[in-house]
Amino acid sequence: MRKRTKLFRRLFVLAVASLIMVMFGLRVEAADNSVSNGDSTAIINHEDGETSNQDGDELGAQVGSIQVGLDVTWVMLTAFLVFFMQTGFALLEAGLIRQNGVVNALLENFMDAGLTAIVFWVVGFGIAFGADSGGILGTNNFFLSEATAIEGGSVIYKTIAEVNPDVAYPNLNVFVFFFFQFAFAATASTIATGAMAERTDFIGDVIYTILVSGFIYPVVVHWIWGGGWLFDRSFHDFAGSTVVHTVGGMVAIIGAWLLGPRPNREFGKPTVPHNLAYATLGTMILWFGWYGFNPGSTLGVSNTGLLALVTVNTTLGAGAGCMAAMFFVFARTGKWDLGATLNGSLAGLVAITAGCAFVMPWASVVIGAIAGVLVILAAEAIERIKVDDPVGAFAVHGACGIFGTLAIGIFGQPELTFGEYASKGGLLLGGGVDLLVTQATGSAATVLFVGACSVAMFGILKAVNHLRVNKLADVIGIDAYEHGASVWPDVLPVPENMPSTTSGTSTAAAAATGD
Repeated sequence: MRKRTKLFRRLFVLAVASLIMVMFGLRVEAADNSVSNGDSTAIINHEDGETSNQDGDELGAQVGSIQVGLDVTWVMLTAFLVFFMQTGFALLEAGLIRQNGVVNALLENFMDAGLTAIVFWVVGFGIAFGADSGGILGTNNFFLSEATAIEGGSVIYKTIAEVNPDVAYPNLNVFVFFFFQFAFAATASTIATGAMAERTDFIGDVIYTILVSGFIYPVVVHWIWGGGWLFDRSFHDFAGSTVVHTVGGMVAIIGAWLLGPRPNREFGKPTVPHNLAYATLGTMILWFGWYGFNPGSTLGVSNTGLLALVTVNTTLGAGAGCMAAMFFVFARTGKWDLGATLNGSLAGLVAITAGCAFVMPWASVVIGAIAGVLVILAAEAIERIKVDDPVGAFAVHGACGIFGTLAIGIFGQPELTFGEYASKGGLLLGGGVDLLVTQATGSAATVLFVGACSVAMFGILKAVNHLRVNKLADVIGIDAYEHGASVWPDVLPVPENMPSTTSGTSTAAAAATGD
């Protein structure tokens, strides 16, 4: 045994030494090649002491090209992470609702991603990032029609800044930026499915997804990120506490309110989640995906200090949120509550999303901790006014999105804020109330706009009987009624002689169950 140990040690030392020699040799060879090929930005003429920069421009172009490639790769990878958050939302919702609505929830989440991809390509991206019109919406690049140009028989791929000069994304290809923003749009549109779970007509879900991803969400995006009126006022929202989460939270609460509660829902006694393992896995996926959401919003890797700060603040906000929620509930009930802890972490993530680039780590801990308590209080308030929100979508995304937006006006670091608030910062750091007022103005405008659009949208759907599913679904379950399926067919089998969802009529056997 000892001989084997000594042999392994010798082999390890030999391997390390060989690796060092190889690396040193590569460096020497690279240096020799650089000198022999003249690949230097400054070659000294020893006869007259002058310096020639004959290759400087070429090398600068190569370095710039490499930087663009790195930035594009970073944005694409983080967009993949944001898209993966759809899985997290699906599993979280599936775990927190009752088992007879899980198939419906999974299909709605999956469908939201596919439908948003098409709608955002057709119209949403153009409204969000097209050429500005009056600070309200974009007016070109629908169907990505401005993304390319053909010159001299070659296809030229445009950057987003060429399509809309009012935005500051000069190096990002339109296609790359579209995919990144599509992933955000899919996140915003899927938030409401949790609040409206177990009782929403599927056609109604398709219609409101089209309207949210094609108009409501893109308009707010344009205001804040696309060169609109809030962009001009230096409204701060780095990764979407307002743009994504407040929008999604407002759609969710209006939809849940107009839908009415689920069958057999007793307020004051929230329904028991059917599978906390699903919910936990979904939350962990969302936390992981948030590293695409926030760090990805740097839109590049050249500013490594900013990238590191955003990543650390995201982590601390989530950690503080889950700890605050867990201890807060324990102090009140004497129980360590998993569901509250999961939502606490999401609350911290939502709240720090707007300010992750504008506050210091100590502030992210404070923001996350406040959000962890706020999400519990907000969920209880929603329960008291008798709005049935099965997953706490408004408490997590709406309430904490608004708080996170306002928190920049309180904790914003003077050296990190921008525009007219550069070097001023938030209220507690000597910046006065100016930034806080701007943040409150943008948040209030978003709440009013999205709220009004949601009331109109869901009100019309309700009037034409496409908001709430047929009453028979309250008896046999929405999975059985709308999909003829069950997530646990061996435990909860699908009834025989299912009614038709198109005619709204039922067979005699189905009616006997108590329609």
